[in-house]
Amino acid sequence: MITIVDYGAGNLRSVQNTLEEIGAVFFVTSSPDAVRSATKIILPGVGHFGQMMQALDDRALRAPLIDRVRAGVPFLGICLGLQAMFASSEEAPEARGFAFFEGAVRRFPLSARVPHMGWNEIRPQPAARLAVNLGPKPYVYFANSYYCPVVEATAAICEYAGVPFTAVLEQGNLFGVQFHPEKSGPLGLKIVRNFVEL
Repeated sequence: MITIVDYGAGNLRSVQNTLEEIGAVFFVTSSPDAVRSATKIILPGVGHFGQMMQALDDRALRAPLIDRVRAGVPFLGICLGLQAMFASSEEAPEARGFAFFEGAVRRFPLSARVPHMGWNEIRPQPAARLAVNLGPKPYVYFANSYYCPVVEATAAICEYAGVPFTAVLEQGNLFGVQFHPEKSGPLGLKIVRNFVEL
């Protein structure tokens, strides 16, 4: 069963609709105890990095999330949920991310039109597990003003305003997408299904 983490914001209804469409069994919770027993986790995220991390801390969700990841439970961060997997963000330098990955989330250059909004192509690595059966030149839907750096765990790259950034991240049981699969049509359904079927 999929556990969707509710921290008081996030695009929960769209994510639920996507899971319902592919026939996945899930429940939504803001309970630390429920997260502690989760066997597969999705953290959807929209809005401000600092506010999300504060909301997770206010609900005592940070520690159980980290504990389950360390226990090997598959974890998918969507949009801001991906950014939370890094140590910090320029959007809120005082806020601590989960620090599963080193490095900082950065803002697109001042010369760029932000947010990066709409459809853009991603370039998956051949072994990317979330990108199985996406076909050539997959396009997905983005809505982000900040981006995650390209790291060793980057499984797909996107480029905007001349900046290559992590569109999909995979390492062990950790998965993240910068785009919104729940807004990305049939391709988004395939990506979520790939996670569900891991």
